[in-house]
Amino acid sequence: MSESSAYRVETTSRLAQWRIDNLASFTYRKSDPFRIGKWNWHLTVEKNRTLSIRLYPEISNLTRENPPIASFIIKVVSSVGDRKCLVHPEVTDKQLKSNEDFVWAIEVPLTGKFIIDVEFLDLKTASPDGTEPSSIWGQGFTQRQSNETAVAYLGRMLSESIHTDIIINASDGSISAHRAVLASRSPVFHSMFSHDLKEKEMSAINISDMSIEACQAFLNYIYGNIRNEEFLTHRLSLLQAADKYDISDLKEACHESLLEDIDTGNVLERLQNATLYQLPKLKTSCMRYLVKFGKIFDIRDDFNAFLQCADKELIAEVFDEVLGAWKGF
Repeated sequence: MSESSAYRVETTSRLAQWRIDNLASFTYRKSDPFRIGKWNWHLTVEKNRTLSIRLYPEISNLTRENPPIASFIIKVVSSVGDRKCLVHPEVTDKQLKSNEDFVWAIEVPLTGKFIIDVEFLDLKTASPDGTEPSSIWGQGFTQRQSNETAVAYLGRMLSESIHTDIIINASDGSISAHRAVLASRSPVFHSMFSHDLKEKEMSAINISDMSIEACQAFLNYIYGNIRNEEFLTHRLSLLQAADKYDISDLKEACHESLLEDIDTGNVLERLQNATLYQLPKLKTSCMRYLVKFGKIFDIRDDFNAFLQCADKELIAEVFDEVLGAWKGF
């Protein structure tokens, strides 16, 4: 065996084999990287009092951000004499990040040539939404890939105006869209196109309370290709549209996002929107920010202006919170 081939691991789609020749005592050897799934891998052998075998993915951004969760069978087959075979108990759903995550210490002495054989039964990655990890080979990966492709082409239908059949008239411009997509995402749009309303007859929807940019962001969300910065820029307009057209997932996305960056410059506006659109978590967070954390005293001028125009019931709730906080001292 040549020096270069001594470190080479032969692979098929799920199987890796490393042939070791004449491993001397007190020896460490690391394989060349080999590809299984989305990752490059290494095997190492270290012969001291025992023989230690390690399997781990090569360090990369992919490994750090989405380490493999591996199920595999690993065995050592001695090719000398009676062909001794040592099999490690099956490893199931083990996350591998470093060379310390899987170590197999073999007490039985091995001499001469042997083969390290790794059969990968499954490789999974963690799901970004926190649900169960999904296999890169199984139905989960296929379904995710199918969904991503479908969303990409759906977005293309909007951006390239492919077979559009309805016009959205915003306050300062118009955008072409598709009735079927709008109706599938909003019961309000579905009702418009199902009954003899002017929107059905004229093939147009007037959304005069949204700018063309905000309306584009709204449609981009519906079609699944909104960019994060676009979403952040138009959150309040999107919240209004989500409430008006009964798109609950968009309303909740806006709600969660508005919770993340409350400050003295926006807390009063968000408190009013929380009341208007019935967002209980946002309302509670704004109240706590103003009262418990004492920020109401940092924005006295803005708060005085707020008192002149805000809903009377909301003003009463704020003062109830203030009185309750004072009683606590």
